[in-house]
Amino acid sequence: MTQAKKNRILYLIAGVFIALSSVFLFFEQFWFLGLPIALAVIAVAIFRLDWLFLLITLLTPFSINVENIGGGFGLHLPTEPLMFGLMVVFLIRVFQDGYFDSKVMRHPLTLAIFINTFWIFISCFTSEEPLVSVKFLLSRLWFVVGFFFIATQVFRDSNNIRRFLWMYIVPLTVVGIYTIIVHSTHNFDQKPAHWVMQPFFKDHTSYGAILAMFYPITWAYLWSKNLSINTKIVIGVIIAILTLAIILSYTRAAWVSLLGTLVVFGIVQFRVKWWIVIVMLGIGVGGYFSFEDQIFQKLEKNRQDSSDDIAEHVNSISNVATDASNLERINRWSAALRMFEERPIFGFGPGTYKFYYASYQHSSQLTIISTNFGNLGNAHSEYFGPLAEQGVLGLITLLIIMGIAIYKFIVVYYDTKSLEMRIALMGAFLGWITYIVHGVLNNYLDLDKANVPFWGFLALLVAVEVYHKNKSDEATAY
Repeated sequence: MTQAKKNRILYLIAGVFIALSSVFLFFEQFWFLGLPIALAVIAVAIFRLDWLFLLITLLTPFSINVENIGGGFGLHLPTEPLMFGLMVVFLIRVFQDGYFDSKVMRHPLTLAIFINTFWIFISCFTSEEPLVSVKFLLSRLWFVVGFFFIATQVFRDSNNIRRFLWMYIVPLTVVGIYTIIVHSTHNFDQKPAHWVMQPFFKDHTSYGAILAMFYPITWAYLWSKNLSINTKIVIGVIIAILTLAIILSYTRAAWVSLLGTLVVFGIVQFRVKWWIVIVMLGIGVGGYFSFEDQIFQKLEKNRQDSSDDIAEHVNSISNVATDASNLERINRWSAALRMFEERPIFGFGPGTYKFYYASYQHSSQLTIISTNFGNLGNAHSEYFGPLAEQGVLGLITLLIIMGIAIYKFIVVYYDTKSLEMRIALMGAFLGWITYIVHGVLNNYLDLDKANVPFWGFLALLVAVEVYHKNKSDEATAY
């Protein structure tokens, strides 16, 4: 085809689009203007699935939650529709090719994820709200397929590991700057800190949790040998912004989770033996049950509520006597346990806790922020939630995923030759640990912002073990 013919075709397409746009605008059908973007996304999905994966990662910190798109269902835009499309294209390719890397499929972490997902599928059949549970299952599928299975293949190119991490960190930093600016107009008071991150985050707790997940990664990259001084200065600025953002989030659980990562980092770096860790945990658990009454008596003496003063706010973490937030968590956990006792095998169904916990609250545990309508969210725990919704196997299969991941992160970190891969692995591990610790007090695996790093970090682990563990820094071209 000659250049003149190509130009004529281009002019024809442009002319048709302008004409159609004029017609649709005349009839006030503005959706048509989004058609080129949709076609571009479809083209990217067909020809460069890795680009779409990275695009979704870039957009995730900016996504907006639409709580009701109809039928009582919510959606994160634009990410979840893109994730669904990513999943569909990937599955079509796999079925057409009849192949997916068997080394990934046989990995113990992959098998554990399969078992957990299968149990969620089974518990949908016994759910009190089947439509809610099916939506929960579908969202779990596009998160796991997109950011675990597809991610393992995207991460075969070691450069994509770095791209994935920074394509989340940079926009998250922008959200942090936006939040700090908005917060400054309210004198950085504690109460506005609950909502100044909107519309990008619903509240300060989810905002703090995600900031904490990526905070260790930024510190880890300061040890990279392949970065220029200017790049390290930029990373230092990002660390300063994220530090301020975490402090001003007033998210106590995020602060606790970061302290937990310091302990884990020390255990890994000093190569503390497994049996020592287990013995120390045993002593801690045994000591708690042995002195349970004395511990609670001590805690009940703490009457410090959450406060604008950072020191007082830290002190309020252990206040289980008057702090409404802490007491409400205990109320939600107790309701979850009562739900579990009633339906211990299958639970009430994935995603159904918020519809049924109200009647399982005890009057003696209600707080000033409790509701008899049960319309204020979830179980505030990544562990009690599955227990109430999916029964004992829901919790056990999730704990198996966590246990395998922790073991593999440490072992693969020790065995990996490339310093750059070890940096990425350690940063992802510590970031992932913040969520595991944070999960005691909150649960966010219904949010795209939490699922992308949660499953993405696990995919990074599998990819490093399967594809990059034995490569040197020169071989990885990182």
